Amino acid sequence: MSSLSDPGYRAHLGQLYRTTLLDDVIPFWLRHGLDREHGGILTCLDRDGSVLDTDKSIWFQGRAGWMFATLFNTVERRPEWLEASRSCVDFLRHHGEADGGKMWFSVTRDGRPLRMRRYVFSEAFAAIAHAAFARATGESQAHDDALRMFGTYLRYSFEPGVMTPKFEPTRPSKGLAPRMIGIVTAQELRACLGDVEVGGRTCTGWIDHLIGEIERDFLKPEHGALLEQVGPSGEILDHFDGRLLNPGHAIECAWFILHEAAHRGDKRLVRLGTTVLDAMWARGWDPEHGGLLYFTDLRGLPVQEYWHDMKFWWPHCEAIIATLLAWTLTGESHHSDWHHAVHDWSFRHFPDPSHGEWFGYLHRDGSVAQRAKGNLFKGPFHLPRMLWYCDKLLSC
Repeated sequence: MSSLSDPGYRAHLGQLYRTTLLDDVIPFWLRHGLDREHGGILTCLDRDGSVLDTDKSIWFQGRAGWMFATLFNTVERRPEWLEASRSCVDFLRHHGEADGGKMWFSVTRDGRPLRMRRYVFSEAFAAIAHAAFARATGESQAHDDALRMFGTYLRYSFEPGVMTPKFEPTRPSKGLAPRMIGIVTAQELRACLGDVEVGGRTCTGWIDHLIGEIERDFLKPEHGALLEQVGPSGEILDHFDGRLLNPGHAIECAWFILHEAAHRGDKRLVRLGTTVLDAMWARGWDPEHGGLLYFTDLRGLPVQEYWHDMKFWWPHCEAIIATLLAWTLTGESHHSDWHHAVHDWSFRHFPDPSHGEWFGYLHRDGSVAQRAKGNLFKGPFHLPRMLWYCDKLLSC
């Protein structure tokens, strides 16, 4: 088995990630996704890039706007990347927000609102898009909008009574996702704008606060698990929702923590991040077919979601990052072995050699479940972010 300790293998991986990003994935979305009539990006694309649906995800105006601006900021100052980011940011400015500042989840091709969801991830993705665009252009409006949108995200996510409750108060709970996204959003704003203050804390202050809450309330070392949903003080809820594990999501959280560890040179955070990674790899890796199962149960019981044993593209992207970053920080051989396993499984099953990019949804055995390259949740983010991040990590 190839090892990350081999410089030749690392060079091979870096070249593969870079060429896949720049010669395959980004060209696919620039060619097929950019809406040159109404602005922004269309993500509901068939295998060959033809449009399946013209409705637009506001999530992806932010995610794609961030991705294109980040490539401009960190890889090469290509005008087409900046213009693609500008198109997404402009679409957000004209069509993304409802009265009061909360953002839509989906809109028509020309920007008329379709759906407002209770959660505020659109705001987080818009914040990082504006931050990266501000770094690329020096534009003060983008800088200010990034801070304002992150403030909206924080207020709706963590200020009691602001967000409409999802459930009745019979069984109060809180989720991992808002805390994870708060960490990575603060990290991106800090990288692009400096350690700015939003909502009474600096970006670093929010990162400390949210990592601390995750470690205290969501991580259960005695069970070898990072939970998705817990009671208000971290209680285990012994029901379907409380026992539900999403290994890829937790592994994504692990690399956010490891990224912070690398940023600070903090060995304690390295231990925390690898604790999460190691536990959730054991919970999620499929020993029969390879790849990461989508859902498992804390107690090993059947889960409620019927797609629990499918293999989605994004958890594998997160695991590729997490295992490479963990090895970079620790040199532990099992992280190298896991990176090799998830990298090889992913590059063997997800890529489409005929039309480029990756399929998103596979059956447990790795066969393609459906051929679409994008929808309201899949677009130019998880895959290009993984390729970009890993290339950057291997180039250090």
